[in-house]
Amino acid sequence: MRRQLAGLFVSVALVATSGGLMAHHSFAMFDHENPIELEGVVQEFKFINPHTFILLEVAHKDGSIQTWNLEGQSPSALARDGWTSRTLKAGDQLKLKVAPLRSGAPGGSWSTNQINYRDGAPIAVTH
Repeated sequence: MRRQLAGLFVSVALVATSGGLMAHHSFAMFDHENPIELEGVVQEFKFINPHTFILLEVAHKDGSIQTWNLEGQSPSALARDGWTSRTLKAGDQLKLKVAPLRSGAPGGSWSTNQINYRDGAPIAVTH
């Protein structure tokens, strides 16, 4: 009986602690030392856990369009700053500074203090 209780306790402890480890990841994949500036049009704003995402269509000088996958803070962190799932919408024109992916793929990490509308106006949030 003691072995069964000990086994049950260890199993519960492992399950309880593994969720936190699996739910979060490192931001080491982003190059925070060499941020870049992007201008583009919001294709989609994903206000989902565990992190928000902006899919941003960036036009190149040759006329081609590249979609960047930009990862942000958690929805709960953004909500504390007044953001909602409707703060950004498809078609919004943005100018933002991002920490690009080290791999060179079209992606990066964005933060609320580095994002504005393309005309320079701040993102409208309610507090």
